[in-house]
Amino acid sequence: MVDALAGRVETIEIEDELRSSYIDYAMSVIVGRALPDVRDGLKPVHRRILYAMHDMGMRPGSQYKKCARIVGEVLGKYHPHGDTAVYDSLVRMAQSFAQRYELIDGYGNFGSVDGDSPAAMRYTEARLSKLAAEMLRDIEKDTVDFVLNFDETLEEPLVLPARFPNLLVNGSSGIAVGMATNIPPHNLGEVIDAVVAMIENPEIDVRDLMTYVKGPDFPTGGIIMGRSGINEAYLTGRGSIKVRGKAHAEQTKQGKQRIIVSELPYQVNKARLAEKIAELVRDKKITEISDLRDESDRSGMRLVIELKRDAVAQVVLNKLYKHTQLGVSFGVIMLALVDGVPRVLNLAQVLKYYLEHQKDVIIRRTKFELKKAQDRLHIVEGLLIALGNLDAVIKTIRGSKNVDEARQRLMKQFKLSEIQAQAILDMRLQRLTALERQKLEDEHKELVKRIAYLKSILENESILLGIIKGELLSVKEKYADKRRTQITIDTTELEIEDLIAEEDMVITITHSGYIKRLPATTYKKQARGGKGVTGTNLKEGDFVEHLFISSTHNYILFFSNKGKVYKLKVHELPVASRTARGQAVVNILPFTADEKIAAVISTRSFEQNQYLVMATKDGIVKKTPFIEYNTSRRDGILAITMREGDELIGVKTTKGSEDVILVSRGGMSIRFHETDVRPMGRTAIGVKGMVLTKGDEVLAIEIARDESDLLIVTENGFGKRTPMSNYPLQRRGGKGVKTLKETSARGQIAAAKMVQENYELMVISSEGIVIRTPINKISQMGRNTQGVTIMNLNDSDKVSAVALVIDRDDHKDILEDGQNNDQDPSAT
Repeated sequence: MVDALAGRVETIEIEDELRSSYIDYAMSVIVGRALPDVRDGLKPVHRRILYAMHDMGMRPGSQYKKCARIVGEVLGKYHPHGDTAVYDSLVRMAQSFAQRYELIDGYGNFGSVDGDSPAAMRYTEARLSKLAAEMLRDIEKDTVDFVLNFDETLEEPLVLPARFPNLLVNGSSGIAVGMATNIPPHNLGEVIDAVVAMIENPEIDVRDLMTYVKGPDFPTGGIIMGRSGINEAYLTGRGSIKVRGKAHAEQTKQGKQRIIVSELPYQVNKARLAEKIAELVRDKKITEISDLRDESDRSGMRLVIELKRDAVAQVVLNKLYKHTQLGVSFGVIMLALVDGVPRVLNLAQVLKYYLEHQKDVIIRRTKFELKKAQDRLHIVEGLLIALGNLDAVIKTIRGSKNVDEARQRLMKQFKLSEIQAQAILDMRLQRLTALERQKLEDEHKELVKRIAYLKSILENESILLGIIKGELLSVKEKYADKRRTQITIDTTELEIEDLIAEEDMVITITHSGYIKRLPATTYKKQARGGKGVTGTNLKEGDFVEHLFISSTHNYILFFSNKGKVYKLKVHELPVASRTARGQAVVNILPFTADEKIAAVISTRSFEQNQYLVMATKDGIVKKTPFIEYNTSRRDGILAITMREGDELIGVKTTKGSEDVILVSRGGMSIRFHETDVRPMGRTAIGVKGMVLTKGDEVLAIEIARDESDLLIVTENGFGKRTPMSNYPLQRRGGKGVKTLKETSARGQIAAAKMVQENYELMVISSEGIVIRTPINKISQMGRNTQGVTIMNLNDSDKVSAVALVIDRDDHKDILEDGQNNDQDPSAT
């Protein structure tokens, strides 16, 4: 280090110099720029703006003046850090969507919630708001300390009197060096009530204070989800508060629904939110939205989100909460300067320090007013002495050569102080009237009373606290308003389906690739042999290839014939009427040109001790832990590696100790224990499960249970039930045994299912006819028999799909017993 004046050079370690300099810089930023003072809740730039406007006479009710003039005043006198920083701070204090209670009364364009920039400072005008006047009230009465400004030519306040707890009321945010603060705004009435409660009970704890301060109250409204984040923030000074925008659904004349967003979370840009929603629609992450427009005007915010006909408004709204800033977390860090030192404070500490500041303000104001009253009393007493000895006073003054001599003679003759003697000399002749004398005597009495009262304030803390309480309640009465932010239970942990009624849905998938869902109650129960009802209007040549039933809350795993698997929720599938075709699968699942659904699994969760056993058309079987298929990839994952020409035909869930049965289209079946198939990785090829004759192929894979029957349905509408005890346990890799006496009248096997007496059967034909009938109406027969008529079909019609309906309440054991679906959802 070179000392130019002393002419000497001193060696300093650069590490020490850097450390020292950086600490100095950090403290300068922390104390001088970034963090608010706990007493008035203001950073230096905001305090300087308010004081400069007060000093310039820009009080409430005065004429507006150009912001450029204010910025120049602040820069030139108090804050030499750039006009942009000053103007941005001034603008923020004037924005109704940024400040819960504006401290600047702005006139002109001060920006918008859409993120529009304010007009240049030469166009906008401002003055102090009425509430800002409460921040500065009594500042001229020596209520706060003043320090020299940056060039030591003027003085500025170190803190403002702050007649309300501005740190909590308007909040604060800032990033310093190595620390940050983020204090949310609150309702003025609630915060004042909490301070009053602390005055009445100094031992009050945070939890009791929280009965007054319900939580943050943001200027933009919104909804706070739950109290856990609020409690944590108020108890520790740190917490995360979940905030959502306020929205509701409306019904249009066309029978559609629309979502109306009327309030946004704090500090969320409406224009950017709309852009994000449009982006999600464009990327097909939210497919239920058909239109988006902003109808906001002077009467309030109105962001309109039009939905497609079958969309559920609550589902879309929850997707918006999840994927956009319509739902955000406000990270609370209640960091403020306490005696120049940054500290993280809980709710009670913030209010305590504010209350201590108010005590100091009132004491200093009282001392100031006491001195002023005592000085005035001293003068009034001197004037009364002069009036009581008027002739002698006049004679003394007239007999003096000059003012100094008159002053000295008055002081000596009547035992007056110099101040009293000067006041007598300055007294106007009109004060000699009897009326003026009476006024002085009355003033003397009032001054005596006031001095006694002021002294009592300084001597009795209860009187002091009573004054603080009264002034706070006066501010509350003038400026408090209703809470804007609603506090409700925290539903953010809920999945979307938690807001959807749980019900069984019939899901159908046609051969040409159309999928839909509709309530299972749509179909009426009928007796065996009925004609059924029209289920789907299909285009010529198309037919229903897959049909299954599942709850709206379940996951659906779609296994394609190419060996890939895709995961969706049932409620994500399109809803359509009984006769509608539905939506193309390619619009829901990212299939390749020749890829189609081969099997479907419905499940609530992916259990560690479960497996998926799958079979291919050529008789290959594979077993893989179920957990390996739990993926969030929208483009699917590989479920099994397929040999050329082979296709996946079925998938079942097991617990590792089940019997498996394969059924071929030609009427053969083989039953073996799943331990014959060792667990393999997700991408493995598998092992031989069944040897097939030429032209035959595996049609179905089922979990064999002794208490169940194997239901066989032929393509011509015939069927039978055969007890599983009729099927011997074999080793995998054999030809198996006969399960149907095949005839041309019955046709080949169309479907094979494991059933019980209390199940119901749904059968759909390739022409879209559906029948629903109890299983116990279908005859129980041996393996090598032909079966009975289940569904009367036209000569050109064939059975295309079969599914089972299980009573949810009466058969919970079946749901938990390894099938883990509401019925057997694999389709043929």
